[in-house]
Formats: sequence, C-alpha cells, structure tokens
Amino acid sequence: MNEPEQTIMRTSLSRPQQLLGGDREMVIMAGLSAAMMAVSVMTFVSFVLAIVSFWTIVIVLARIGKADPMMRKVYSRHLQYKDFYSAKSGVTAFGKTPKRGWR
Repeated sequence: MNEPEQTIMRTSLSRPQQLLGGDREMVIMAGLSAAMMAVSVMTFVSFVLAIVSFWTIVIVLARIGKADPMMRKVYSRHLQYKDFYSAKSGVTAFGKTPKRGWR
C-alpha cells in the first residue's frame, strides 16, 4: 500500500523568538538603551544604574514572555483597530467622500 508522505514539522519554526526569556527585539532595545545610558555619562554610578535597569527590564520582559510570548505583537495589532466601526454600508462607510459627478 502507498502511504501518504509525511513532512516533519520542526518546533523551532513555530516557536516565538525569545532572548533571555523575553521578546528578542525588546531585550535588544533594552540592552542598547542601557549601553547608551552607561557610555553617555561614563561614571561608575551610570554603569551600575545601567546594569540594574537592564536586568530589571529583562526580568519584566521574561515574565511577560512566560505569560504570552506574542503579547507585543498582539498589542501593536490592537492599536491599529478603531474604537468604533459604524454600521453604514457603501462608499462613505470608510470615511471617503464620493467624487464629484459620481452617482
């Protein structure tokens, strides 16, 4: 008998990309901002403050990543939606006015 061909689906292809337990882009931005904060002042206090703030942000991002790894993308998608969609249909439903001479 001919069995159907099976394709192996690797879990690494569907798993969200995380760094130190948090969203990859957010952790990189936290590291970059901490490095800029430390280097801009160049004192011992600024380096300590940058390290403490970086690890605090990473801990928060790791907790968010554990709760929902896609939370940043879902939230940014949520911001694109309007608060109210009218029940009208037609050309004016999308906020466009009809062109002159069009009936």
